[in-house]
Amino acid sequence: MKEYDFYIVPTPIGNLGDISLRAIDILKSVDVIACEDSRNTQKLLNHYNIATKCVSYHKYNEKERVSQIVSMLEDGKKMALVSDAGTPLICDPGAVIVKELRQRGFSVTSLAGANALVTFLSQISREDEKFSFIGFLPKNQKQIEEIINQYKFHDTVFYESPNRILNTLKTIQQSRPQAQIAIGRELTKLFEEVLVDDIDKVIKHFEANEPKGEFVVMIFRAKEDISESDIIEKIKLLQGKGFSAKDISVILSELYGINKNKIYKISVGK
Repeated sequence: MKEYDFYIVPTPIGNLGDISLRAIDILKSVDVIACEDSRNTQKLLNHYNIATKCVSYHKYNEKERVSQIVSMLEDGKKMALVSDAGTPLICDPGAVIVKELRQRGFSVTSLAGANALVTFLSQISREDEKFSFIGFLPKNQKQIEEIINQYKFHDTVFYESPNRILNTLKTIQQSRPQAQIAIGRELTKLFEEVLVDDIDKVIKHFEANEPKGEFVVMIFRAKEDISESDIIEKIKLLQGKGFSAKDISVILSELYGINKNKIYKISVGK
């Protein structure tokens, strides 16, 4: 198997058994592991009898660590990057060093593995595969409202902390009072919980049960109240402008949250 200078290694988001055999092999074979918090990473390393040296690498020292990591790689050492849980660079540090290493010609690869976003969405039924991932929402209520309205016709996914989740849900409720929500917490852990319900019921649930653990949330896309005759009229208008049936289905789906296949079938006369 090809060897690389720098490995991006996903770690379990909860259940320690979710790490891959290749990830264990890489963490054992590299010279140094860069990690967010050595206390968290050490629990995983101890569990799998991994004795590799760790250095801290987090969002507060990212830029300062770059020169040190480059120096170690130039000395011929192999390194791995891990986050506290999940996949580095996905709402976790790593982008700064990866950009620098690629510019300097070092070989970089990423292993497949745990990710809260994918773990969550794999158990949530959606109309199609499209969704918008926001990462962590801003703290400002007005900015949250702007994002909610901007992505109104998209299935919109974000991460949230337990101390902010109720306020965030109530902010969503103000802009989208009829919204349906899918919400997951403690994924892969003993007390995993996934709810799919109207937003008011989800809020009541977490008002009655103290929110604990990290959250992944999806706001289901809004449905525009538009009649079939209106759809046909808009299709004809776009056809007159020279748009193909495929283009029309994408445009109207994005604007009105209507199923693309339905629009396409009307466009081609099926």
